[in-house]
Amino acid sequence: MKGQKIVVVEDEEDIRELIEYHLLREGFQVFSASDGERGLAIINREMPALVLLDLMLPGIDGLEICREIRAAEKTKHIPVLMVTAKTEEADVVLGLGLGADDYIQKPFRPRELVARVKSALRRKGFSEEEPATVLVRGPLEIDSVRHQVTLLDAETGMRAELELTATEFGLLSVLARRPGRVFDREELLELSRGESGMALDRVVDAHIRSIRKKLGGSRNLIETVRSIGYRFTERA
Repeated sequence: MKGQKIVVVEDEEDIRELIEYHLLREGFQVFSASDGERGLAIINREMPALVLLDLMLPGIDGLEICREIRAAEKTKHIPVLMVTAKTEEADVVLGLGLGADDYIQKPFRPRELVARVKSALRRKGFSEEEPATVLVRGPLEIDSVRHQVTLLDAETGMRAELELTATEFGLLSVLARRPGRVFDREELLELSRGESGMALDRVVDAHIRSIRKKLGGSRNLIETVRSIGYRFTERA
């Protein structure tokens, strides 16, 4: 991971410098901006491996930057981690709905931030030790090495790649590996991220809604288990 580019868009100078310091210590290349317009320009110029994005920014806000990253072909696969002091679940859910992969709430511990960055980068790439196998579940093919999910169209017989965020890919993979197994929301995020942490129910629900939307006519592959969580159908 060392040497990979990370763009930090944060208007609070002390927080921005804190993030820069700890990422540089880990060997990352860090590019930073204090406002949304400059941040977006740096992202488009540097094509980083990951973006750390504050929501409340002068000029273009973080949500609009996230929307533009996901809308552009050349940047839509870049992991986006929101860094926010806002505590309302609605703001987090909105950011995730726009395609952000994760969020980190201020105040944060530097060690936690670095761990979340590394986790997101691992989800984007793959381990050389991971076997080059493709998991098939009904119309879905999940390639953990290429980090690719394709869906078979029953009418045309053609396969199309699903545009999933890193977190969505992780959640779908966890569910699909164990059909019929019920996962609660915190367990799902822990297994898909490779780390422990508290999960807001609405955050997980937002990710699942997004996955189901992308599955289209196959949305019923993911079943809701009331008061518990989710499972991948055994009928696939």
